[in-house]
Amino acid sequence: MIKNDPLNGVKPQVLEVPAYSLHAYEAEIKLNQNENPFDFPADLKEEVFRRFKAREWSRYPDFVPDSVRTRLAAFAGWHKDGVLVGNGSNELLQAALMVLIDNGTRVVIPSPTFTVYALIASILGAEVIRVPLNTDMSYNVDALVSKSESSGAGVLIVNTPNNPTGSVIRNEDLRRILEEFSGHVLLDEAYFEFWGYSGLELLETYPRLIITRTFSKAMGMASLRLGYLLAHDALVSEISKAKLPYNVNQFSLTAAEVAVENKDRFRSAIEEVLKERDRLGRELGGIPGIKVYPSEANFFLIEVPFEPEVIFEDLYQQGILVRDVSSYPMLSKCLRISVGTREENDRLLSALRTGMEQRMSGGSEGARESI
Repeated sequence: MIKNDPLNGVKPQVLEVPAYSLHAYEAEIKLNQNENPFDFPADLKEEVFRRFKAREWSRYPDFVPDSVRTRLAAFAGWHKDGVLVGNGSNELLQAALMVLIDNGTRVVIPSPTFTVYALIASILGAEVIRVPLNTDMSYNVDALVSKSESSGAGVLIVNTPNNPTGSVIRNEDLRRILEEFSGHVLLDEAYFEFWGYSGLELLETYPRLIITRTFSKAMGMASLRLGYLLAHDALVSEISKAKLPYNVNQFSLTAAEVAVENKDRFRSAIEEVLKERDRLGRELGGIPGIKVYPSEANFFLIEVPFEPEVIFEDLYQQGILVRDVSSYPMLSKCLRISVGTREENDRLLSALRTGMEQRMSGGSEGARESI
């Protein structure tokens, strides 16, 4: 009977989309989630603890965290009323889409990209229109512009640098999109610190631009779930209606204050990641059989001539965890590898070199034993 069906009444678009999920692997070397391999500085942790301890834990966090918003505004070069703080940037992406999407709203999303965009948009009732990247994984700006405008889309979502490819949209192309497309552009800048560029310079001129950022990557705060959104004041006021009250806990807010006040302390870790990114990219590209796509983020997309899941499993057996992205469009032979510490990268490279050499010369069985 229908009344005994627990799924009766669940929206059809929810039933149709796959869940965003990750298998709970454990490994000595974790290069699968684009995390910063360098932890939040120990002395700054102590300062966070000191400040948080002084608060009454029985009280709610600040309903409107103005002190954090003020610091973020100064940090980003924007103004406080145009800043919204969230429980990770994903929550803010969701809140923005909740405000902008109605049933049947067309949302243009490059492909491949972060799968959560299409998941949220579909659940909200949008018609998702995917625009493939070029074969070199660069953005097809002409197609994005023409498809967005010709389809009557209400929203275009762009991730730059793009996850999982590492490719970017430069500001001259972003400006062109904003000039020619009449809808809202949601720009996810989760990895912008590793690229060094931002669309923020366009925000004053183009009020339909929304930028989201995170403390999870460059700031080494992934476990604390803290993100922020930058947009025009009136738009932030509307997006804030879609977030839950007290959406960010006080500990994360306190950590964000300390991080922003000490922003220069994170520069050395970012520079070390960039140094290792350059080295890792060269070394990966020197392994026969591996194609490395250019990346401006803290990870690489690599293409292998064999089934990626086999290489993934063999690396995992040696305690090295990478991300199998072969289920993504255009990436059937691909893995994504985060930039780790020098020692972690060396172990990865050694395992890959040995395994690829044996696989290229002697078939899969010998390679499975050695990767």
